[in-house]
Amino acid sequence: MKALVIGGTGPTGPFIVEGLLKKGYHVAILHRGVHETELPEEVEHIHSDPHFTESITQALGTRTFDLVIAMYGRIRHIVPLMKDRTPRLIAIGGLPYQAIIDGFKNIVGPPIPLSEDAPLVTDESINKFTYLMTLTEQVVMEAHKQGQFETVIFRYPMIYGPRQLAPREWSIIRRILDGRKQIIIPNDGLKLLSRGYIENMAHAVLLAVDQPDKSAGQIYNVRDERLLSVREWIYLIAASMGSELEMVSIPFDLAHPSRPYTGRSHHEVLDINKIKTQLGYKDIVDCEEAIRRTVSWYLTNRPEPGGEVERQLGDSFDYDIEDRVIQEYRDFLAPARERVATGFKYRHPYPHPKTQENK
Repeated sequence: MKALVIGGTGPTGPFIVEGLLKKGYHVAILHRGVHETELPEEVEHIHSDPHFTESITQALGTRTFDLVIAMYGRIRHIVPLMKDRTPRLIAIGGLPYQAIIDGFKNIVGPPIPLSEDAPLVTDESINKFTYLMTLTEQVVMEAHKQGQFETVIFRYPMIYGPRQLAPREWSIIRRILDGRKQIIIPNDGLKLLSRGYIENMAHAVLLAVDQPDKSAGQIYNVRDERLLSVREWIYLIAASMGSELEMVSIPFDLAHPSRPYTGRSHHEVLDINKIKTQLGYKDIVDCEEAIRRTVSWYLTNRPEPGGEVERQLGDSFDYDIEDRVIQEYRDFLAPARERVATGFKYRHPYPHPKTQENK
């Protein structure tokens, strides 16, 4: 059996490749060769740009495959090129949900959880990047309907683990390495965000490889089973380093220095009941161990200060600004608290008699 993985050198790619090898596939990966990673010697590397029809066509010639996993490049351009080359295509993309975009302007935020049949962004003017995700999915599913090949689509969450191009964990790790004792968190760090550890996400894709009859024509949300709040996530990272951080809660609109590691203000919770029910998905690495492994890898493979990774994160690590924001907020809060009415005492609405009254 022959498999082509388009991408393969990113965070989840090596685990998918190794899983395919264990299942008896001869694996080739098509990628630009910019981010090489260590893979078994038997894996064939096809260096080409998967963003353009011409370069893909030239690189593949007349080759065919029993399975194609497209996880990089412009998948909507890749799909028509795979006609007559493969009976199965698994496409991996992001989250094209309208509710996530609306969350910027809707105080309610996205529904919890977001199921696969939730409305998608279908208007380019709303958000072009997210609209192109929707367009890609439409191209993939149309090829399936036309019988060109069987398809499966995976909607990845925020991915974490080694080799991530913009690892939010690094924002926390570096602050601890730099001796920071405080860190800004918006809204007490209560936000919930769907995250997926790289081995767990690869495991989900390989479940579809093993179950073609069940997965054909399906779209799956996927994430770690356990949801962490921002506060829990930061706590676990710090604990993995044997450190403690004072988390300073500041309203979202004022907590701007936290944007690189906390992102949007609203929850993003994916419903994964479908993949659990249909394919039997369960995490193979629990989130606490996954965070420990992630932290360990970045401590060994530290990004260059001010280098590509930190530029991708958009994190300035400007501690003077962070300290000023914290101090100014506390200066405001102290007298404000004194002006707030005190004396509230919670009262349970039901009676709790100490003795029985005889009448």
